[in-house]
Amino acid sequence: MFRRTRRRRNKDIHAELNITAFMNLMVVLIPFLLITAVFSQVTILKLNLPAGDQSEQQLEDTPPMQLEVIIRKTKLVLSERNSGVISEFPFDESVDSDNPADISLTPFELLNQKLQLLKARASDATTITILAEPDTAYDLIIQAMDAVRMIVPEQGSDQLPGELFPDVSIGSAPEVSQ
Repeated sequence: MFRRTRRRRNKDIHAELNITAFMNLMVVLIPFLLITAVFSQVTILKLNLPAGDQSEQQLEDTPPMQLEVIIRKTKLVLSERNSGVISEFPFDESVDSDNPADISLTPFELLNQKLQLLKARASDATTITILAEPDTAYDLIIQAMDAVRMIVPEQGSDQLPGELFPDVSIGSAPEVSQ
């Protein structure tokens, strides 16, 4: 009448975990991610966008030099925010200069030379603002950033590139008043 039910005793099955494939994936993936992270840091250019709040500026006896490079359609304008225009560099082929060696230089090279002179006078200054008109070509902005960030050594010299104004801010150029 009563049937005896057989109960099976569950035997503990010890299965081994095969993680060989996972280890192979990690061996390849971790170095790849580390190398990619280093290259992405090398290609990132840090920019400091201008702040809209003027209350954070420090009040000093002599205001710090606030250089601006304004990229216009026909020229580059180097100015100091407090004192006005320092130099203008036209984009056309004819450069008005007494030195015949300057005629072959581009406006960006001339800008770089002028900034080297300014850096010699104010060696503690590290900031500069690049202001571009809305329809300015991206290439011109990049060339201007390169010209203001580093001292470009002359061709054939053993001089290493140096630092000019590494803290670059970008903004839109003010309208030209006619």
